Amino acid sequence: MNKVPENPSKNRIDSSFSLIAVSAVLITLYLTANLMAVKIIRVGSVSIFDAGTITFPFAFMLGDVLSEIWGFKIAKRVIFLSFLCNIILVLFTGLGIFLPYPDYMESVQQGYITVFGYVPRIVIASLISFLAGELINAKVLVVMKEKSKDGKLLFLRTIGSSVVGYAVDTTLFVVIAFIGTSPLSEIWSMIWIQYLAKLLIEATLGTPMAYLLVWKLKKKEALSLTPNS
Repeated sequence: MNKVPENPSKNRIDSSFSLIAVSAVLITLYLTANLMAVKIIRVGSVSIFDAGTITFPFAFMLGDVLSEIWGFKIAKRVIFLSFLCNIILVLFTGLGIFLPYPDYMESVQQGYITVFGYVPRIVIASLISFLAGELINAKVLVVMKEKSKDGKLLFLRTIGSSVVGYAVDTTLFVVIAFIGTSPLSEIWSMIWIQYLAKLLIEATLGTPMAYLLVWKLKKKEALSLTPNS
């Protein structure tokens, strides 16, 4: 029985969908992190970091995957797309503050204002820090890959690029988002604790996930470049 050859156009569609899926999840995680950042997690008398710290490393991890599989040019486009999506988020959630509401929804309106009234500052801080941190992270990862002759040791590239990227991102974000609203001692503690937390999440969860995604996506990309299977 003859084997029917696989349609090469289907492989290209699968490859395109992989890029779309990774980009969509990255942007979703980034938007989620910005909304969660309104909540500060406090242990005892110390404010350790904002809740967005939990999801943000996964967005960074997907930035690593984009750079590793599709290169810095594509990663940069997705990063700028994330930038645009955040602006849309701010504009429309801000508009919602001024829309009329029934009297019985007063408590909901005040809650909405509390969260989304603070979001613009969070997003401005995030836009600046994310853009700087992600671009530096992606660039460092690509440079490290180019200097690696065999292209192995992915964990060194993901962790190494994150060490630099998180330092830039975390410092800019915490200072812009919370200066004037929190004591300088708490801002300092949030910077270094958030930085270490991001690296810990990256090392224990993000990097293993990056390995799995890169392995699967490289197989798909290799298949998409094959005329017939």
